[in-house]
Amino acid sequence: MNTKQLFVFGASVLAVAFGGGAVAQQTNGQYIQVAEIEIDPAQLEAYRAAVQEQIEAAIRVEPGVLVLYAVSDKDNPARVKVFEIYRDVDAYRSHLASEHFKKYKATTEKMVKSLKLVQTAPIMLGAKSK
Repeated sequence: MNTKQLFVFGASVLAVAFGGGAVAQQTNGQYIQVAEIEIDPAQLEAYRAAVQEQIEAAIRVEPGVLVLYAVSDKDNPARVKVFEIYRDVDAYRSHLASEHFKKYKATTEKMVKSLKLVQTAPIMLGAKSK
């Protein structure tokens, strides 16, 4: 899945989460970024387990975390992208300070070969609910 497809997918799920038929989501004040991560291929399964645990916890306990999607490159599964939408920059900062995120960072420190955070500006997030 390329970055454009990731954005469309993320926008679709976000729109569905907010209900309705066809939805155009306003993004005023939201903090949105894509994390581009290169994982040590020998540790890929352990990384997947750690990121799954972290995302599940963040979505469950952090009201300011709106969307977290982790996907891997079909041809190179060690290339991971995480699409992130937070209520605002304070929600993002709160996420970084959370215990589950700190645990994820400590657990994956030696698994991650590179990390690039790409701040984004949404043009439009929209999708059909069904």
